[in-house]
Amino acid sequence: MNYNPKNPDWISRDRFVLSNGHACAMQYSMLHLCGYEVSIDDLKQFRKAGSLCPGHPENFVTPGIEVSTGPLGQGLTNAVGLCIAEANLGQNFNKPGFAVMDHFTYVICGDGCLQEGVTSEASSLAGHLGLGKLVLLYDDNKITIDGSTDLSFTEDVGKRYEAYNWHVQTVDDINDLGAMCAAIEAAQKETDRPSMIKIRTKIGHGSTKEGSHKVHGSPLGAEALAQYKKDMGLDPEKSFYVPDDVKAHYGSTITEGQKKEDTWNKMFAGYQAKYPELAKEFTRRVKGELPEGWEDALPVYKVGDAAKATRQWSQMCLESLAAKVPDLIGGSADLTPSNLTGVMGGDFQKDTQGNRYLRFGVREHAMSAICNGIAAHSQMLVPFCATFLNFMGYATGASRLSALSQFGVLYVMTHDSIGLGEDGPTHQPVEMIAWLRCMPNMMVFRPCDGNEVSGCYAAALNSRKAPSTLCFSRSGMPIQEGSSIENVQMGAYTLFELANKACGEASPKKAKADGDLPDIVVVSTGCELQIAVAGAKELEGVKVRIVSMPCWELFEQQSKEYKLSVFPAGVPVLSVEASCSMTWDRYSHLHVGVDRYGMSGPYKDVFARFGISPENVAAQAKNLLAFYEKAPAPSLIARPTTTFVVKDH
Repeated sequence: MNYNPKNPDWISRDRFVLSNGHACAMQYSMLHLCGYEVSIDDLKQFRKAGSLCPGHPENFVTPGIEVSTGPLGQGLTNAVGLCIAEANLGQNFNKPGFAVMDHFTYVICGDGCLQEGVTSEASSLAGHLGLGKLVLLYDDNKITIDGSTDLSFTEDVGKRYEAYNWHVQTVDDINDLGAMCAAIEAAQKETDRPSMIKIRTKIGHGSTKEGSHKVHGSPLGAEALAQYKKDMGLDPEKSFYVPDDVKAHYGSTITEGQKKEDTWNKMFAGYQAKYPELAKEFTRRVKGELPEGWEDALPVYKVGDAAKATRQWSQMCLESLAAKVPDLIGGSADLTPSNLTGVMGGDFQKDTQGNRYLRFGVREHAMSAICNGIAAHSQMLVPFCATFLNFMGYATGASRLSALSQFGVLYVMTHDSIGLGEDGPTHQPVEMIAWLRCMPNMMVFRPCDGNEVSGCYAAALNSRKAPSTLCFSRSGMPIQEGSSIENVQMGAYTLFELANKACGEASPKKAKADGDLPDIVVVSTGCELQIAVAGAKELEGVKVRIVSMPCWELFEQQSKEYKLSVFPAGVPVLSVEASCSMTWDRYSHLHVGVDRYGMSGPYKDVFARFGISPENVAAQAKNLLAFYEKAPAPSLIARPTTTFVVKDH
């Protein structure tokens, strides 16, 4: 492999992924031997709190770890994304004699990874795309936690992968290193297909527990370990030491790694001289900087512009950004005509890997995990993926790892409520937004109009260390007075205030000075904001503040003073969103929403049946005002929200 232990982020390094992450003690040991910043003392802290050697690999903790693996199958699927990134960047930057992006991705996986459905999805796509620089070493030891794979897994894996259009080889004995090397060299030459090397191994080889599933997740134990060391010619009394001959064998890795990077740097200097503009673009993207002035591509709208569904405004925004930000790459899980994401130019296919639109097929889970791999490759690409919001549930395992791993993946999720209508409750997300908002380090956006859509994309593209879920509607809505790209960055803001008929005014106006408080705040998101406004206008004699809250996470970053300026202490708050009430008690005293599964029918009829209507908004506002008629509403902002602090890695 090509790598430099003293610069784990060298852009042209080969990538290595341990998909079966429970074997990470081996990986940490290898990182130590090869000269990465993982010491013997770090190895001694394996699985201890705050250690550089956690119980499964974490990319943001340990030098040399590319992706966070643990949930089986994620690593192999991430590797498909790593290969897509390498292929795309190579097509766009490489020139004759200057292979500035040219590396392999190596993966080790076990039986468990190949039983997970996500690897089937990803491997099928990898074969279709002809990702020839992907080399998979399959540890075929026929053991899982339950015991022998004969209990549940007797398929011919090699034939399955041949059907996926993979190059498949078999090494019958892991101890035959000559056969191993020959197989890897053959895989490296197979440039048109990904490669699997199926390697027959024995778990716990050489120990008294050889072949037992008891070795899978447990140490050998003192007695078995001592016997093993003795049989291998090692001192059974010594622990955490490296014999001199092993040190000597690995001693050159740092020097050789630096030579490889130096050779690449020299080549890149020649590239800069011959292709200065390409080299400048390459360097910008390595740094993770977006193109200068990219924000100018964000569309801006005014009151009176045509009403649209936010998925349509998303399409217009993506199209503008695609022309300005070549870093963007992504696609849809076979819902391009519905997600409206097919605006990236040509498709990334086997013969057109320089293009930026990915046809993921009906593979939501793999789509998400592949995008994690693209993000893990480097900051040179900004991946996005799209489906219906309800099917984010199919991508749960990988989207959670986006947040954990600090990958800035953009999840473009359309059909975001019961407002999608006739498809019925199987397609209507009622709990998904609440679930996503509960996920640490996940930005969740639900814009109310075109300006907020642009603002959400602005915030998402600036969020390189956290993924973003952008929730877009199927149903239409007008441009709201007071909406803007800038206001979205605050998370929540006052759109306008209504002083209704008996108060002397019927039209919207800007918020009054501090001290002149509204009688009630009505806060909403997405398509329902227009319904909230219509309901507020029916409250005769009531001063109503209309608040749009496109992103809770951004609002949480604001000062207490700003939060109180939006939600004043003592003023009751009514929230309106076509999703479950759980979590809305954080920001409102009463919620107009949906706490059961939806139903099939025209969206306006479905909304009316569930009380997502101006009439019900007005009625619930009156109920809330009556409840707090004799006492001020308790402040939802002026209260502690953090009950404990954990020291990070």
